Amino acid sequence: MYNNTKIAKAVRLAVMFGAGATAAMSSTSFAASEESAEQIEKIEVTGSRIKRANIQSTSPITTISAEDIKVSGITRIEDVLNEMPAIFADQTSGVANGATGTATVDLRNLGSVRTLTLMNGRRLPSGSPAAGGTGADINQIPAALVERVEVLTGGASATYGSDAIAGVVNFIMKDDFEGVQFEYQNSFYQHNNDHSDMQRAVSEAGFPLPSSNVTDGDTNDFSLIIGGNTADGNGNVTLYATYRDIKAVTQDNRDYSACAMDIDGNGQRVCGGSSTIPEGRFTDFATFDYIVQGTDFVDRNGLLYNYGPLNYYQRPDKRKTFGGFGHYEINEHFEVYAEASYMDDRSVAQIAPSGAFFVTDSLNCDNPLLSDQQFDAICGSQGLTASDSQTVYIGRRNVEGGPRQDDLRHTSSRFVLGLRGYINDDWSYDASVNFGSVAYLETYRNEMSITNIKRALNVKDVDGVATCQSVIDGSDPDCVPWNVFEEGGVTQDSLDYLIKNLYSRGDTKSTQMVGFVSGDLTESGFMVPGTTTGAGVVFGYEYRKESLTLEPDNGFTSGDGAGQGGPTAGVKGEYSVTDLFTEFNLPLIEDAKFAQELGVELAYRYSDYSVEGTTDKSTDTYKAALNWTVNDEVRFRASYQRAVRTGNVRELFAPTSIGLFNWSDPCGPNPTLTEEQCARTGVTAAQYGSSSLESPAGQYNSVSGGNLDLRPEKSDTVSLGLILSPSFLDGLDITFDYFNIQIEDAIQSKGAAVVHNECAVDNLQSSCDLINRNANTGALWVGQDSIIDTNSNIGFIETSGIDVDASYELSLDDMGEVRFNFVGTYLMQLDTQNTPGIAIDSCEGYWDRSVCGSPSPKWRSNLRAAWITPWDATVTATWRYFGEAEEFTRNAESNTIEAGPTTLGAQNYLDLAASFNTFEHVTIRLGVNNLLDKAPPMVPNAPSGSGNGNTFPGAYDALGRLIHAGVTISF
Repeated sequence: MYNNTKIAKAVRLAVMFGAGATAAMSSTSFAASEESAEQIEKIEVTGSRIKRANIQSTSPITTISAEDIKVSGITRIEDVLNEMPAIFADQTSGVANGATGTATVDLRNLGSVRTLTLMNGRRLPSGSPAAGGTGADINQIPAALVERVEVLTGGASATYGSDAIAGVVNFIMKDDFEGVQFEYQNSFYQHNNDHSDMQRAVSEAGFPLPSSNVTDGDTNDFSLIIGGNTADGNGNVTLYATYRDIKAVTQDNRDYSACAMDIDGNGQRVCGGSSTIPEGRFTDFATFDYIVQGTDFVDRNGLLYNYGPLNYYQRPDKRKTFGGFGHYEINEHFEVYAEASYMDDRSVAQIAPSGAFFVTDSLNCDNPLLSDQQFDAICGSQGLTASDSQTVYIGRRNVEGGPRQDDLRHTSSRFVLGLRGYINDDWSYDASVNFGSVAYLETYRNEMSITNIKRALNVKDVDGVATCQSVIDGSDPDCVPWNVFEEGGVTQDSLDYLIKNLYSRGDTKSTQMVGFVSGDLTESGFMVPGTTTGAGVVFGYEYRKESLTLEPDNGFTSGDGAGQGGPTAGVKGEYSVTDLFTEFNLPLIEDAKFAQELGVELAYRYSDYSVEGTTDKSTDTYKAALNWTVNDEVRFRASYQRAVRTGNVRELFAPTSIGLFNWSDPCGPNPTLTEEQCARTGVTAAQYGSSSLESPAGQYNSVSGGNLDLRPEKSDTVSLGLILSPSFLDGLDITFDYFNIQIEDAIQSKGAAVVHNECAVDNLQSSCDLINRNANTGALWVGQDSIIDTNSNIGFIETSGIDVDASYELSLDDMGEVRFNFVGTYLMQLDTQNTPGIAIDSCEGYWDRSVCGSPSPKWRSNLRAAWITPWDATVTATWRYFGEAEEFTRNAESNTIEAGPTTLGAQNYLDLAASFNTFEHVTIRLGVNNLLDKAPPMVPNAPSGSGNGNTFPGAYDALGRLIHAGVTISF
């Protein structure tokens, strides 16, 4: 009797909100397929706590099915998501310099901190306490366990609270499994090295070329799922375990990444690099510039070090996960449910060897390691004697010590315990507690100590033995001289003294308690006259506490690591928030001419934040939406949502510290700014155009840090949608959704390059006050000389565009059927104004190294065609399109945006896959992604972080063909 009532209620909800599910990777399915009431009851849409059928969501939702993931052949779930036009690459396996070891999601290119990531509708904890890693780490989501992924674009703070600025990614897991399923998948990359232009550049530079045909980057992925119902049929327990092993790929295995690319004065690709070289660079940046040859100093003649080959193009990664889901219905009023998951992930980032990156500025002329010729070159010829010291900056690459490796380990655990059920025929409830934590361990190997470098170069003659001054005076009796003045002069003892491993540990913790009741007011008569369906309501309470701790060792905090760019400060902080929320849905018109259904949705959330060391803050978020179904062929939807995001623990509590950013000083050699503009930034007339302003590594100092005075950022999202299911072409569904997201008081740092431009070009004194150039040289890359770029509430960020989704099913009668799915996004606007009244940076259709970052093409799309044959086989072809992106530059005189010299051309990728049910319980999958082995577009001086190997690996297929095969055994 009661079950029948629940079924009737489910049917009534389906009528209220429509019935139908999205097609794979599409949100367009309009006409509902007939489903049983039991199936309808399980439908719950991301973006609301009121149950409904997916198609009637007033916000755009795109679904990726488990089959989509399998067809892709990709085991890293972030790579699957990054192929969606609305999602941009953030932390991926292709990041080497600047890697956090996590995998994060970035909707609309607004940053991973503005995308809320959920598992079964509940939050995941922050992925890492390290800088750049606070977004949820989806490494803890095993691909084999995913039932589907629902991606809601647009604000959803009224439903889920803070962080849902750009939208929500909700992983729906297989938590009600029966049987046993074992899966194994292997994949690897194959590439034909035939990039003639880069091969010419590599050969002219004298560097080795890779093999013409390479295979590498093997991935092996194993998963086991075991599930079963209880004897009485009222419950289920599902257990899983997975293991994944990804092998490294180094950049020397691709001709287009075999050297660090640059562009010469003739527009030709050439091999660039760093002037911190194995031969050593000895210079005062004015009168001499030497390297070591034998025991002599000779002119450097522009010699550079190729730092590219040893860098990882794909980081090695080993991941283990296990966990389970369970639920048991005691009676119709009480159902207990639980989730538990564990992950241990270890990833290693590798970059070129460390060295003395010009950390010393003087050399004693009586240094016994100097040959007579070397003494004369830098001292004697300058009129100096043995008792004097000469200004010498030394750039010496520690090739003897090997590459730097950042060993990153994350161990996460998550537990959910909840109770849900029906109070009566009209009301239900759900209450749960969700605890998540991540333990972080970092070991940075083969770094060099700045302190020890300085001591090992300050050497005196003691009875014919080269001896460190620190040994003589007793300040460091362990010091061993570093003989960089002679080829082959570096000893193992000196390496043991100089090389210093760095260590850091930390954790993130999240506790969430949520309780809400959901009601159907139809039987209560709360409805509009003339309709048969009443209002749906939700009332809820939520408490959440977030904490983060990062404890670097003294080597990190003191900034003693030569290649770190400055100290890494520890962070410790926490905040809590208490929320009250409600939702309301009411059909206004039903079964009228031109209005088969017209309904309104409202939602509101009040949040009270308690942040240690600040005054408590409160925020209000809300939503108003309209759904208008004209008839079976046409539907409109519109919504307005106010969302908020408070600063996370790092943004609030991180101490200030010096780091590096990629740049080229526009006041240095061949200046692009006028002398007057450079003077505003602290450059004297004598320093203007000087080579002393140019960093040999293309990296400059900036000061970053948190800010307890940050205000919550607010966003307003407007969505307008049109859904068509024309009767004249049965099986076709098309959705057009316009979106506009405007964020006020956006929480972020401006970017050091932006601060410099606001001073030089916009003549903004507050920005000029943040620039601290070296008084003698004007440099921004030596010592403490830097640009201050701490977190603040900037002006605004705004993005807008149109999403297009389409699906079509074509029957081939006895030959099966073909299903087409199309997803595309046209980006109309991606604007940032860092300071009110200052020029707006518009990044739609652009890329660059400091303002826009990785490419944001105006058009991206995916088209998939799947032939479902009558012979238990499916063949799938996918066309992925990634549009053109021009280089963002700003004219120094007019302050207008112009296209720079490097345009990243549009990319077309073709993927093929097939699956076969060869036996009753066995499915075999085969496929090739990037079938035509297209090389990625080339980026000179690619920025660290998202840029790597002369391209953007997260945006493009950087490694060639991905060949994959898998097997699923189920019983």
